[in-house]
Amino acid sequence: MKKNIGMIGIGMMGHGIASNIVKHGYPLAVLEHPGNQPLDALKAAGARSFTGAADLAAQSDIVILVLTGSPQVEAVLTGEGGVLQGLRQGSIVIDCSTAIPASTLRMAQAVQAAGSRFLDTPMTRTPKEAAEGRLNLLVGGDAALLEECRPLLSCFAENIMHAGPVGAGHGMKLLHNFVSLGTVALIAEAAACASQHGVAPEMFVEILAKGGGGGVALERLRPYLTAKDTSSLRFSIANASKDLGYYNTMAGDAGAHRDIAAAVLQTLQYAQSLAPEGLIPELPDLLAPR
Repeated sequence: MKKNIGMIGIGMMGHGIASNIVKHGYPLAVLEHPGNQPLDALKAAGARSFTGAADLAAQSDIVILVLTGSPQVEAVLTGEGGVLQGLRQGSIVIDCSTAIPASTLRMAQAVQAAGSRFLDTPMTRTPKEAAEGRLNLLVGGDAALLEECRPLLSCFAENIMHAGPVGAGHGMKLLHNFVSLGTVALIAEAAACASQHGVAPEMFVEILAKGGGGGVALERLRPYLTAKDTSSLRFSIANASKDLGYYNTMAGDAGAHRDIAAAVLQTLQYAQSLAPEGLIPELPDLLAPR
């Protein structure tokens, strides 16, 4: 029989993950929360819902977290009525969130002290790939535990890469996002300058694509640069700022240089500050006139 799965965090990424878990025949329970995407389709497919994290954990062999960041993960795991208060002995916690590795290590130790096991498995790609079951997972934790969980992870991931021990997955995710978001910010700033010099966006993109500026970041920005279409880069500046803040914290903890990372974070925070109150700006908004 397939293990009982509990999920906390049915947002844009989590909903796609949950849909694929149900599709592959796993019994699924989800936590009711105002930040969830609509649960109607999941419930119609057989998913149960709980109003408390401890109650959900008590009914689950594996608990998957898909949360915003470290404060949310810590609150859900260790807070009053949290997962650790209901977690079964011998169960597994899989954290797909983006988090600070130092926090991840503390949470893994707390899970292990409760008699359970822990993997950090942050994701790359977008909600589209989550819905298609084609995410990339960067896994930190015991290699044997990863193999035990691989059939479940394969329900929603196309590429599953073992980054190293606990915390290595979250560390690799922050490295990935620093490079990818930093490249987007750099291209956006260059594109804004190009427009001030009368360079046609199509020419700007074409020349970069045929030279050293080509790559995934440019292709994600291309629809916006050439047609003001934001559909290929649906990522909020607030989330980008959070991720770059986490990267700066990780680099600071390691004593690594972070001058460029600090500049990218400052750029994102400045762009966020320009947004009208109540608006959630997305990465293409970096191109807005200053």
